[in-house]
Amino acid sequence: MLALKLFWEFFKIGAFTFGGGYAMISMVKSALVDRQKWMNEDEFWECITLAQSLPGVFAINMALYTGFKICGKQGAALAMLGAALPSMIIIIAVASFIQNINGLKTVKDIFMGIRPCVIALILVPGLTMLKKAKLDKKNFWIPILSCLLVCVFSVSPVYIIIITILAGIIWARRVIKN
Repeated sequence: MLALKLFWEFFKIGAFTFGGGYAMISMVKSALVDRQKWMNEDEFWECITLAQSLPGVFAINMALYTGFKICGKQGAALAMLGAALPSMIIIIAVASFIQNINGLKTVKDIFMGIRPCVIALILVPGLTMLKKAKLDKKNFWIPILSCLLVCVFSVSPVYIIIITILAGIIWARRVIKN
């Protein structure tokens, strides 16, 4: 029964999130942390960090990790299906009549209205993550440098993630030795 509840929560999130995986962070937090209490806020932000660091679609990674954490393999499969199924249904529906609506002014106006909202849906979780990152004098420069490398020097985020993973392993080993 819990696995079906996971499916339903991620289905609702998948059906009503516009703007991709990052835009769904607020909805996922609301469902998993605030309403269902399946994880606490720290566990949630760890889930976000892991899902973001893995290859693949962010929303699917999040659903898989969360589903597995809460309800094992069955939970992972049903959460992933719940997150993906609405998009699949919408894509099939849109593809079946896209030629008829592609040039309509109303459709263009709808998407123009959605864009600013999507920016907010991505920005708010980013700012929340920044607050939760527990930055101090030793590590405050990491997000600043990462942004500069990506935005100014066009460095792939993949390289930054790999470097920070290696740095974290090295740092952890030094702390354990001492």
